[in-house]
Amino acid sequence: MSDPIAEYLQWKKQGGDLRAKAKQAIEARFRELLTEAVQLAEEYRSDFGVVLPPPASVTSFKFKAGGKKPVKKVAPAAAVPAAAPVPVKAPAAAKADPKIAGLEKQLAAARKKLEGAQAKGAGTKNLEDRVYELEDDLRLATQSV
Repeated sequence: MSDPIAEYLQWKKQGGDLRAKAKQAIEARFRELLTEAVQLAEEYRSDFGVVLPPPASVTSFKFKAGGKKPVKKVAPAAAVPAAAPVPVKAPAAAKADPKIAGLEKQLAAARKKLEGAQAKGAGTKNLEDRVYELEDDLRLATQSV
């Protein structure tokens, strides 16, 4: 009679290998099905002019029809200075206002986040919007002073 612990460890190892293979197979099949679904949706939209609605059970799947894959930027560091506008210098008297100082601090942090996201190549729309809002708030605050 063999050792039960050794048998258990052997069974566990075989189960782990089978689990890893099954996981890979399921992930591959999922990607294939999604790719096919996207192709069908694109064809439906191009043929009939409307977006194919998903089934009611699918509530969180989001797909943006773009046609082509986005092109990665070759030199994101070169694009950073062009995207970040030159900071507006406020008069020394206006900097004493705590509201303006807080807005400038928030703006600096938002620009830093934007530059980091641009360097990673991540989506920056929401960060650009935030920087724009803060610049506008700062401009309005300095005009009222």
